[in-house]
Amino acid sequence: MSTPAFFFPRSVAEAVDVMDSYDGAAKLVAGGTALTLMVQQRLVSPQALVSLRDVPGLGEVLVDEDSGLLRIGALVTHAAAARHPLVRRHAPLLADSLAVVGNAQVRSAATVGGVLAEADYASDPPATLRALDAEVAAHGLAGERTIGVGELLLGFYQTALAPAEVVTEVRVPVLPAGTGSAYLKYTSRSHEDRPCVGVAAIVGLADDGSCADLRVAVGAACDAPLRLGDVEQQIRGRRLDGATLSEFADAYADRIDPVSDVRGSAWYRREMVRVWVRRAIEQALLRSGAHEHSKERAQ
Repeated sequence: MSTPAFFFPRSVAEAVDVMDSYDGAAKLVAGGTALTLMVQQRLVSPQALVSLRDVPGLGEVLVDEDSGLLRIGALVTHAAAARHPLVRRHAPLLADSLAVVGNAQVRSAATVGGVLAEADYASDPPATLRALDAEVAAHGLAGERTIGVGELLLGFYQTALAPAEVVTEVRVPVLPAGTGSAYLKYTSRSHEDRPCVGVAAIVGLADDGSCADLRVAVGAACDAPLRLGDVEQQIRGRRLDGATLSEFADAYADRIDPVSDVRGSAWYRREMVRVWVRRAIEQALLRSGAHEHSKERAQ
């Protein structure tokens, strides 16, 4: 295998031009955690590697007051985002999922933009960002466009990005006050392992205690994070009691197309989805203040 050429562009436009010149044979380097393994295992053999480390502005975190979006630069590492006060305040669900990725070494290198651009099915953040209705900003030959995470992640290491497009930012809508959220990760081997199943849940309650908002995304169990919008819609307006949660979890387990790998068979993953979807919603429900809400109605 020949040694790839290395490039260190100083702008997004320069990075796009380099990527375009290689016509799909170049790979972007953000954190490099997944790419390094793939090159070592000869799963990919890029002719060129294009590092984004010298491109300014890709390591910032801010809240856009006009749009209500939390904006996270593509080169912000998992560790930096997990502890950033703006992320913890406005997207605690994302902070929670980033804090449990792999180990400290991985979290210090892997980036928020890189994990989406790589479309690694067995990682934690994609499901969380899918549940949060996050978008990415991608720059290419035609300029900038925004892509919802649900539209971005097409399948097993497949994205909707063009060969010369560069993810520059992840944009996360800020959740309303009183919304509860939870990310639960189940590992079938060690606690530092990649997830067998990861579930992100968001719950918002109406004044009468019924469900006003419910969003659930399942990751690592299939080739791209799964959300069932029609099932979410059917649950809204109902009480999130045991029977309703079982119905919801069963729908996800029944409709998922699970993968089989070293972390679990398809059958096993389906059953774990049934368990962990319910647990994630229960945890999000607690964090929504449901208990306090119930006490207020009883008074």
